[in-house]
Amino acid sequence: MVHVAPPGWPADVRPPDAPDWERTAVGWLLDQCPPEYRGHAVLRRHPVALARLAGWHVDACRASARHGLTQARTALRDALPADVVEATIAVLLAEEARLAGVERAVGLVEAALRGRRFPARMPGLGSRHE
Repeated sequence: MVHVAPPGWPADVRPPDAPDWERTAVGWLLDQCPPEYRGHAVLRRHPVALARLAGWHVDACRASARHGLTQARTALRDALPADVVEATIAVLLAEEARLAGVERAVGLVEAALRGRRFPARMPGLGSRHE
């Protein structure tokens, strides 16, 4: 049987319906959340709840990075050399881009946990796992 994962699916999560896929999804989702979430058994027992909380957390982190981008030059220019300010902005840009990918991946995992399945694509266009 071929199990299909769409583009943007996290590499550490097995495709939907593959053996142990939900266990790998829970582990990956917990990695996207604050460490304290690991202490809440309800989130392990109900992966859809975990996915939704992970989505909100990643969205908030991404909003924080965007906010930082609007404030960094003004907030740091009197305290740091210009090259350090620019390097800090580069960090925020990279983090915002990384979080955009994580946000997409969390959304895909949440959709799969809610029952969505992804059609196989033409060979070479999607991720397939046996």
